[in-house]
Amino acid sequence: MKVLASVNKVPILIYHSISSAATPKFRQFAISPGAFGEQMSYLHQQGFTPVTVTQFIRVRSQGAFAPGERPIILTFDDGYADFYTDALPILRQYNFTATLFVTTAFVEGASRWLRRERETSRRMVSWRQLSEIVKYGIECGAHTHTHPQLDTISAPAARNEMAHSKELLEDHLGQEVFSFAYPYGYQTARLRQLARETGYTSACAVRHAKSSLYDDAFCLARLMVHADTDLNTFTALLSDGNTSPLVAAHTIYLRARTPAWQFIRRSTAPVTRYFRRGNLTS
Repeated sequence: MKVLASVNKVPILIYHSISSAATPKFRQFAISPGAFGEQMSYLHQQGFTPVTVTQFIRVRSQGAFAPGERPIILTFDDGYADFYTDALPILRQYNFTATLFVTTAFVEGASRWLRRERETSRRMVSWRQLSEIVKYGIECGAHTHTHPQLDTISAPAARNEMAHSKELLEDHLGQEVFSFAYPYGYQTARLRQLARETGYTSACAVRHAKSSLYDDAFCLARLMVHADTDLNTFTALLSDGNTSPLVAAHTIYLRARTPAWQFIRRSTAPVTRYFRRGNLTS
């Protein structure tokens, strides 16, 4: 067996929609099926072995991967129907697994939370499709019930978001749900503890970095794949140290920007909720 410590870091990639159609504000989150197919072909040619988030956590705790294995984790946030129609056939072509994080309130419906992106009619997966997805070896994890910014709501509300989505998935799929992803990647120590208490064994953030073997299991780092991520950038994203100057500069910018943006959101959240409740009029 190859000792896990010889694998310094494991890339966990974030995808959202696999589609050629999107509004301008959502465009960066929609990867064309052609580009996605090209990326999966590259992973196959280079000998990467996709594992689910929960498989990674279990193998990590055991301390070893199979000889010659190049682990990578493919995650898909939100639960769009195009995962079933466009991503799954490509994954099956290469016998790849993945983890799909589902926002349960919108199953069978549309992406109503994407108001700012003007993308409220993007179709979401159905429960029937999810049942088929898990039969193909894809892990279904939870992504809350209504996709709120968890770090701006109360602890009881956040706990309910985590627990309700887990319960719904387990009831419909007939299997335990172990993995969770924070909406927008926003997380805090309090939220990490809530995820543990809710019964998850891991939770994914963003952090714009590969996942270290010593990462907190409830704050796994992930790398975002955008619509403009061409194959050269994709290759650099997976390389040790993110050697592309463009990738490195973008990563540094995102890491620096995230804490400031989180502070602004948390500071303005009470005022935003006050307006939404209709307590103030213009």
